[in-house]
Amino acid sequence: MSGEPPIVRHLEDVVPRLISPADTVRLATLVRPADGTAASVFFEVWEPGGSQPPNSHPDSAEIFVVLRGTGRAYSDGHVAGLRAGDVLVLPPGSVHRIENTSATERLYAVTIMANDQGALPGGFAALVDRGIPVSWEDADRDALASGT
Repeated sequence: MSGEPPIVRHLEDVVPRLISPADTVRLATLVRPADGTAASVFFEVWEPGGSQPPNSHPDSAEIFVVLRGTGRAYSDGHVAGLRAGDVLVLPPGSVHRIENTSATERLYAVTIMANDQGALPGGFAALVDRGIPVSWEDADRDALASGT
C-alpha cells in the first residue's frame, strides 16, 4: 500500500486547451504521467465539422470513449464511423485523426493514452498542458458532467 490519497479532478478544475490557435478540438488533461501513472486521460471536444491533423503516438495505444455526437475515425487507410457509446482503439504508431461529422453538434470523448511516456518529455499531456487555455461552454459542462 502506498498510503497516497486518490487524485480527484472536478470538471470546474480542468482547463480545456487548444494545441494551436487554429485548432477545432479542445483537450483538457485529467491525468498525466506526473500524477504517477503511465497513462494520460483527456476530455476532448470537437467543434462541428472539426478534426485534428493526422498524428501518431509511436509508443502508445490511444483509446476513445465517445460520450456524445457522431464522427469518423481515419487510421492507416481504414475508416470507421463513430457514435455515442462507441469505443475506438488505435494501435501504437498508427497515423490517425478523428473528424466530427456533424455540421451542428459537438463531438465529445474521453481519451486514454495508454503509455504516455514516449518521445515527448512529459508525454502528450505536456503538449496539451502547454496549449492555449480556453473556456468550457454550458453545453460542454452538461455533456461532460452527464456522460451523454
